Amino acid sequence: MAGTATVVGAGIGGLATAIGLRRAGWSVTVLERRTELERYGAAFGIHPTAQSALDRLGVGDALREHAVPYRDAHIRTPDGTSIARLPLERIERKAGRPELLISRPYLLDALLAGLDAFGDVPIKLGERVTDVDALAAGQDLVIGADGIRSAVRTARLGDRSGPREVGTVAWIGIADFESPVHGETWGSGRFFGMTPVAPGRTNWYATVPEATTAEELRGFFADWHDPIPRILGATDPATWIRYDMRHLYPALPTFVSVGARPVSSDTGPASPTAPVALVGDAAHAMMPNLGQGACTAILDADALTRAIAAASPGPAGIAGALRAYDRERRRSAQRTAFASRTLHRVMSTERTRLRDGAVRLLPG
Repeated sequence: MAGTATVVGAGIGGLATAIGLRRAGWSVTVLERRTELERYGAAFGIHPTAQSALDRLGVGDALREHAVPYRDAHIRTPDGTSIARLPLERIERKAGRPELLISRPYLLDALLAGLDAFGDVPIKLGERVTDVDALAAGQDLVIGADGIRSAVRTARLGDRSGPREVGTVAWIGIADFESPVHGETWGSGRFFGMTPVAPGRTNWYATVPEATTAEELRGFFADWHDPIPRILGATDPATWIRYDMRHLYPALPTFVSVGARPVSSDTGPASPTAPVALVGDAAHAMMPNLGQGACTAILDADALTRAIAAASPGPAGIAGALRAYDRERRRSAQRTAFASRTLHRVMSTERTRLRDGAVRLLPG
């Protein structure tokens, strides 16, 4: 079936959803509250399942044009001792293709090019949505892809679930030289990660509960193994991104709203309005420790738009498609979010001897 949809949010999940809906024959508009799209240079890990989803959306070739394979990475202690190998070889062997890493601007450009190919999907910047019911009144479907502070989620599902900080500060950046090693180094209450992102460049990320300035961050890792101090020393602090780590909590009971908008008993009967589906961080914002945030948003977009494309005409068909999407994605995405939160606790613990001993037992 075909209809009209508004996607609120022009991040990875929102743009992927817009592509999928347009490929299904829908008329789509994208609204973004920022006046320009976020192009900061973090690297995204794209699992083979998400690569397949991007292939179905028609942007897989554009992804691979700028992505690099991720094939060899270890978990190390601060002195450089390897205690485990990340299961990248096993992932590639099972899927028949490697994990890929791509910088956010390149992935964003691939999705934008996928939309531009249709020539009729407007992306309206500087559009802050404050009245979701008014927006939904003229649509067949509204997609909430507006992040962890989603206005769409709050309007339809209330404010019980929201951003929760974990007391850890994260830093990310890209160094202009190629690290000879990749993976993560776990210390006591802090960790440092390095991945490829492009030839001659290294994506890095670090977490420290206490660090508030670039110099403090460098000090915390000054005696860690090479090339960590060199990476921090060679990267201009003006390009570093600092943020407080947080996740969506508690987990949502549903990713969709298919009925009339809820109203209090003294305002009269509920009025019908367009159904809503949440994707990406609006539905399950998670800790970054598994590197699965972009992947889960892409998988959401793929599952939702496949369900919509297969739906029978009319409101009942859309409602059924949204329920099918919720069944396919909610538990899977929330398991990933829980695993990422658990891994953060493990990586950040100060009981390093017990943790490192357990990690050594893991299969590579």
